[in-house]
Amino acid sequence: MELEDAIKDFLNYCIFEKGLSDCTKESYQNDLEVYKLFLESKHVLNVSSITSDHIKDFLKERVGEEPTTIAHNLTVIKNFHSYLLKEKNVSTNVSEFIERPKLRKALPKTLSVDDIDKLLDIKLESSFDYRNKAMLELMYGCGLRVSELIGLELNDIDQTNCLIRILGKGSKERDIPVGEYALYYLKEYLKVRDSLLKDKPCNKLFLNNHGSGMTRQGFFKNLKSILKEKGLNPEVSPHTLRHSFATHLINRGADLRSIQEMLGHSDISTTKIYTRVSDEKVVDDYNKYHLRSNKE
Repeated sequence: MELEDAIKDFLNYCIFEKGLSDCTKESYQNDLEVYKLFLESKHVLNVSSITSDHIKDFLKERVGEEPTTIAHNLTVIKNFHSYLLKEKNVSTNVSEFIERPKLRKALPKTLSVDDIDKLLDIKLESSFDYRNKAMLELMYGCGLRVSELIGLELNDIDQTNCLIRILGKGSKERDIPVGEYALYYLKEYLKVRDSLLKDKPCNKLFLNNHGSGMTRQGFFKNLKSILKEKGLNPEVSPHTLRHSFATHLINRGADLRSIQEMLGHSDISTTKIYTRVSDEKVVDDYNKYHLRSNKE
C-alpha cells in the first residue's frame, strides 16, 4: 500500500472510529507528514518497505529536540504501524520493539488560592468584563480544559440542577457540578450576552468581539491581558487553572475518584499526580515554617 494512502486511511480511522478531536488529528497529521518526508528521502514509498531501522534513523535525526516531542512522534508512529498490521496492510509491526525515550514527568504548575482570588477579582463594567469573569470562574470552578470551555453551548447549562454538560476528549460526555460563585457570574453574563451578538445568531455560550464563539487563541489573549493587569506570572496558561482546581480540591480533602470524574480522566493514575503536588507543598511548608525543620 502506498505510504500517502495509508496515512490518509489511518487519519480517517482516528476521526471516525477512535473519535479523536480535530486538534489531535491535526497533531497526528503533522507528525506523520514529517515521518513521510523522511521515508521519501530514503526512497521508501510503500508501507511494506518500512523497516525498524528506518524508524530508528528517523528518531536519531530528532535528537536535540524536546524529549516530549520525540516521545509524541514515536507514539504516533507506533499507533500508525499498529493500525497497518490490524488492517493487514503489513505482515509485521516494525515499531513494536522500539522503546520510547524515558521522560521525567514534570509536576503541573498551579496558582495559590490567593493568586486565584486576585485573578478572579475582575471589576465588572463592560459586557466583556462579565464574559471574562464568567469564563474564568467556570474554568477554575469546574476544572475545564480550554477546548471544553470554548466548546460550551447555551443548552449545555442546567441552571436548575447546577450542572454543565461537557464534551471532553474522545467525544466523551460528562456532567460537572457548578459552584455558587461560577453559576452566579454565569447568570450575570447571560444577562448581557445578547449585547455581544452581531447580525447572526450563535449558540456558543461565550462570544468574542465579532459575535462568534470564543476561540482558544482569543481566550489565551484575554487571560494574558488579565494576568498582566493583576501583576501575576505571565507564564500562567489556561491549563494552570485546571491544575489549580484539582490541587486545591486535594488539599481540602476531596476524594481522588471524584476529582477524576470531574476532570474527565480515563485513568486515575493521571489524576494521582495532583497528590504529588500536594505532598510537595506539605514538605515545602514544613521546611519553610516549622521552627525545628532545620538545625542551624
